[in-house]
Amino acid sequence: MVEPLLLLALLILLGWPLGRYLAAVMRGAPMRSDVMFAWAERPLYALLGTRPQVGMSWRGYAGAFLLSNLLLALAVWVIFMTQAWLPLNPDGVPNMSWDLALHTMVSFLTNTNQQHYSGQAQLSYLSQMTGIVGLQVVTPIMGLAMVAATLRGLFGGRQAMAQEQSRSNTADAKAAIDVGNYWADVIRAALRFVLPLCLVWSALLTWQGVPATLSAGPVATPVEATTEFKEQKIPLGPVAPMVAIKQLGSNGGGWYGPNSSVPLENPTPLSNFLELFAIAIIPVSIVFMVAPFTGRRKFGTMVFGTMLVMSVLTAGISLWSESNSATTLDLALMEGKEVRLGAEASALWASTTTQINNGSVNSMLDSAAPLTGMMSMINMLINAIWGGVGCGLMQFLVYLMLSVFLAGLMTGRTPELFGRKIEGPEVKLLAVLVLLQPLVILGFTAVTLAVPSLTGNSNPGFHGISQVFYEYVSAFANNGSGFEGLGDATVWWNVSCAIVLALGRFPSLVIPLAISAMLASKRRSPESSGTLQVETPTFAITLIGIAVVLTLLQFMPVLVLGPVADHLLLTELLAR
Repeated sequence: MVEPLLLLALLILLGWPLGRYLAAVMRGAPMRSDVMFAWAERPLYALLGTRPQVGMSWRGYAGAFLLSNLLLALAVWVIFMTQAWLPLNPDGVPNMSWDLALHTMVSFLTNTNQQHYSGQAQLSYLSQMTGIVGLQVVTPIMGLAMVAATLRGLFGGRQAMAQEQSRSNTADAKAAIDVGNYWADVIRAALRFVLPLCLVWSALLTWQGVPATLSAGPVATPVEATTEFKEQKIPLGPVAPMVAIKQLGSNGGGWYGPNSSVPLENPTPLSNFLELFAIAIIPVSIVFMVAPFTGRRKFGTMVFGTMLVMSVLTAGISLWSESNSATTLDLALMEGKEVRLGAEASALWASTTTQINNGSVNSMLDSAAPLTGMMSMINMLINAIWGGVGCGLMQFLVYLMLSVFLAGLMTGRTPELFGRKIEGPEVKLLAVLVLLQPLVILGFTAVTLAVPSLTGNSNPGFHGISQVFYEYVSAFANNGSGFEGLGDATVWWNVSCAIVLALGRFPSLVIPLAISAMLASKRRSPESSGTLQVETPTFAITLIGIAVVLTLLQFMPVLVLGPVADHLLLTELLAR
């Protein structure tokens, strides 16, 4: 238990100052670091034709977000399908098929990194460095920008927030719809926050032995050479920079197919801890950003406390399941676990990556205890326990608005969030988000299981249901991890998962922004003794309850048919 406690302590110790710094970055006010970064930002603003001080409406902000995603999508899709003819391909990797290139592009565009390919064998250095690493840098920052704009809307807009923090009451109606400048948010967060952290982590991982080279890999003679297998080419490349951003950006897609279970990508216990810490530090920093960014310390404390409680509960169950449950009695069940570091390290990694939408693995999740797999699914279905960069906090805000509405109904009060009423139009948009998740995940799972030729899974029993369900849950939650055991490099899996990836990403970012702007346009009512207080432990418990109940009501049948039945069957077999 030392490693989980040390991880949590260091995250709080470093996350708090980083959160305050990130809040200053996203506010866009003058900073001492302007001398270091302004010279690089100004040419980018000029190239994009934007002025950072000029704000946008929510429609302009969302339009810029969608436009940037469209342009990146087309460029990266072309790179993947033409990589054999492009430079930086010393291993002669062929072009990707259109469907695999489509899935890979959408997967990395949505900050998911779900991989139906093996990176070292099917991507050139150029594809890895531009299409993969490029999207790994940009897409998490896009999510951070969207959640910053949504927070501005919830508190009345950019100028209204500034005036409230300065105790001024001169905000006008027009200022309330200014949710910030998308291009400025992305550029400032990239240059001042994400890229410096990536540089530090890349150097640390290189120090630990992770490769960082543009040379082709060496050729080795296997210890037990056979007629068919006389030599082995060991793939290298600029691995350390990719691993740094894959973890820091809540990405998860590794340079190598087996991800961080490969010694070249994760060579030592210290590198394992550094990568695990990197997975969590930016999402935790974003939670610490809430209080100084909004000027409401109690609200920031409530957000952090709520996420911390859910995180400790789900991580505790996963650690118990892998270490002390009945499914750990047989040594054969260690197959697929990280034997270099132990089963607990595998469980902690699995819990952390699914709480944070990272998706990287240091063991085979398909070999995890059934209840460990179930907790990973629940983490992704809730999707608000720290979450990805920006996306976790965005989903938390959705639960927050739902909780305010339901608590208002239960207490007979008009639902109000920060003095603004939540009414019919906002509730309808929230209902779209609530219904979209089960319709998409359960719909595609049912179709895939109903047609065995499409399924292509390695286990037709209860575990087979878990394999298929996990794949779509991971795609919708923009996590990217997988149970594997699936023949997922097919047109069906590539196209269907690409659809689920897009539906899990873009509505969940754009709709909350629209709701926040709708709330910002309303007149703010003064708080009174009858106002619902959202910054209290009681409301935090209510929010956790609503998140859990929504998950159980919508997905309990498939969880019972999958991991619960799998656990009971395995327990019965071990008892014989």
